[in-house]
Amino acid sequence: MTPTVHKLSVSLAVAAALGASASSAVAGGFAIGTQSGSGTGNAFAGGAAAADDASVAWYNPAAMTLLPSGKQVTGALHVLEPSFKFQNRGSTGAFLAPGTGEGGDGGDTAFVPNGFFTMDINPRVRFGLAFNAPFGLKTEYENGWRGQLTALKSEIKTINVNPSIAYKISDTVSIGGGISVQKLDAELSAFAGSAAAGNLTLNADDVAYGFNLGLMVQVAPNTRIGASYRSSIEYDLEGTASFSGTSGALLGSGARADLEVPDSASISVFHVLNPKWELMGDITWTGWSSVQRLVVTRTTATGAGMAAGSTLTTLAFSWDDTWRFGVGANYKWNEQVKLRFGLAFDETPTNDATRTPRLPDEDRTWVAFGVQYRPSKSGVLEVGYAHEFVRDASVNTTVTGAGTLIGEFDNKADIVSVQYSHSF
Repeated sequence: MTPTVHKLSVSLAVAAALGASASSAVAGGFAIGTQSGSGTGNAFAGGAAAADDASVAWYNPAAMTLLPSGKQVTGALHVLEPSFKFQNRGSTGAFLAPGTGEGGDGGDTAFVPNGFFTMDINPRVRFGLAFNAPFGLKTEYENGWRGQLTALKSEIKTINVNPSIAYKISDTVSIGGGISVQKLDAELSAFAGSAAAGNLTLNADDVAYGFNLGLMVQVAPNTRIGASYRSSIEYDLEGTASFSGTSGALLGSGARADLEVPDSASISVFHVLNPKWELMGDITWTGWSSVQRLVVTRTTATGAGMAAGSTLTTLAFSWDDTWRFGVGANYKWNEQVKLRFGLAFDETPTNDATRTPRLPDEDRTWVAFGVQYRPSKSGVLEVGYAHEFVRDASVNTTVTGAGTLIGEFDNKADIVSVQYSHSF
C-alpha cells in the first residue's frame, strides 16, 4: 500500500470514527435528554421549575430550597431504545454496491443510570450532588454494509459529577450554582477503505469542567418560574487509532481533536391549577452552533511516514442552535397516586447538507405519560414512558474518491424510566 493510499485510508477512517462523537442520543444532537424518572412522564416539560425530588440538583439547583427539610436521595434507571434504519435512494461509487445490505438497525439499547442527593446546610442553604450521563449513546451497523466507509460502531460514554449549592434569598426568591466534572470515553470503529488497513478502532477520552446556574421565583401563591443555565464544556480528546489489517502496524498512531459540547438555557413555569391538577411548560435553547467543524491531528508519527502534528482530516458539521418546547400536566388521583402527561417538540441541530449516518438525527416530537406512587411517607416510586416520533433523516454524504451515500433513515425512539426517591 502506497503512502498516498495509507493517508487516504487513515483520513477516511478517523473522520468517520470521530464523527461518531455525534451519535444520536434520544435528544437533539448528541445529548441524552433523559435525566430523571419523574421528568420522563412529563416529557421533561417544566424541568427548571419542578421540585419533585433530588434530581433538581441537575435541572435547577435553586429548586433545592423547595424540597422538604432533611436529606433526599433519588436513583433512576432509563432504558433507551432508538431505531435508525437506512433506505438507499441512489447511492453512487463504492456506496452503490449493496455489500451485506443496508446496515440493519443502527440503534442499540442503552441503559442510563442517574443518582442525586440533596441536604440542608442551614434553613437557607442547601447542598446537592448529581451523578449522570449528559451525552452519548451507542450505534452499530452491520460489517460490510453499503455505508461502511462512513460508520460501523460508535460507543460514547460520559460520566458527570455535579456538586451544587442553593441559597434562599427570601420566601419567594432562590438562587443556585454548581460545578460539573465530566469525563468522556469513546470507542469507535469504521472500515478504513482497504482490506490491508481493515477496520479502524479509535479509543479517546478526556476530563473537562463546566458550571451551571439557577434561579427560582414564586411569582404568585400557585405559580413559580424557574430559569437555569449550563455552560459549554471543551474537551481535548486524545487517544490511539489502531487498524486490524495487515498494514495496521504502519498506520496506527496517536490522535487528538477538540470538541466543545454546547451551553444551554431553560425557562420553565409550574402552576397549581387546583387540588387535582398541576400544569407546566418549558422552553430550552441549546447552543449547538459551537459545533461547526472538527479538526483531527496526529500526535505521533506513523510507520508509513505520516508526521506527528499533521492533519488527518477536517470534518464539517455546520450545526445550528436549537429550541425545545414542552408542556405537561399532573393529575392527583389520590394521596398515593399521581398521573403524569407530557408533549414536547425538539429541534435537530443537523442539516441536509452535512448530516451523516453517524448522526441520522432530525426533529422529534415527544409523547409521554407516567405514574407516581407513594408506598410510604418517605418513599416515592416513579415509572415513565416516552415515545419519540422522529422525522425521516436524509443523508447525502460524499467521500472523495469513493462516491456518495444517498438515502434516508427511518427513525424512532422509546424510553422507559424507573425511579425511586427517599427522604430522611
